[in-house]
Amino acid sequence: MLARLHSVTLEGIEGVICEVEVDVARGGFEKTLIVGLPDAAVKESSERVKSAIINSGYKYPKTQSVVNLAPADIKKEGPAFDLSIALGMLIGTGVFTGIALKDYVIIGELALDGRVRKVNGILSMAMTAKANGFKGIVVPLDNAAEAAVVRDIEVYGVGSLAQAVGFLGGQLPLETTTIDIDEIFNVESCYDVDFSDVKGQESVKRALTVAAAGGHNILMIGPPGAGKTMLAQRLATILPPLTLAESLETTRIYSSVGLLGKGKALLATRPVR
Repeated sequence: MLARLHSVTLEGIEGVICEVEVDVARGGFEKTLIVGLPDAAVKESSERVKSAIINSGYKYPKTQSVVNLAPADIKKEGPAFDLSIALGMLIGTGVFTGIALKDYVIIGELALDGRVRKVNGILSMAMTAKANGFKGIVVPLDNAAEAAVVRDIEVYGVGSLAQAVGFLGGQLPLETTTIDIDEIFNVESCYDVDFSDVKGQESVKRALTVAAAGGHNILMIGPPGAGKTMLAQRLATILPPLTLAESLETTRIYSSVGLLGKGKALLATRPVR
């Protein structure tokens, strides 16, 4: 039986919609093939999916299964396809029928016990899902707040494979995740340091002020302990507040490389690296 679902892969910080086709054959030896230019993490998903299905109380197909990730000319990276592949396997074996699957993008890494782990780049993936007209997106519970930054798309956080099956099968209603972006900016737009903390260093402070006002690059050179890092950290406090567009772009970059931080949905302050 053939199942079709949708997920997202990243090219840099841009998302690309992928169709996940799972064909569970009626015969043949037990084997799972994943095609469609997968990287090592995607190829390894077959083992994670198998253990997650069995440990969630479902039966893993004893026949040959083929997973195709389309379009086949785009490299697929990371473990974000685990959840969609597992759901396709369960549909292929008749565990449930996902009537509304065409309306949702499904993203998530699976632990061996069936838990759904967070993945990188959720904000870009949610923006891609919205841009392509999907009704909603199913994501790991720990990523739900980040995905909810995107307006006008339903975000459902799931903590396990069984919970995803229950929701998409229509037996388990879930509430959509929502966040208040204005509240995030009000609460998290404060810095722990301030430019006024710097005593002395008048010439350097003048140079930093000019660079900040004009949007110029600046290079600081000096021996260890001269205050370069201290000054750079405080430079952000005299820059204009982040706009929403700047915050979204910064958050997408940090999220795609796993630097967003636990519990963060949106970066509201200018980063210093």
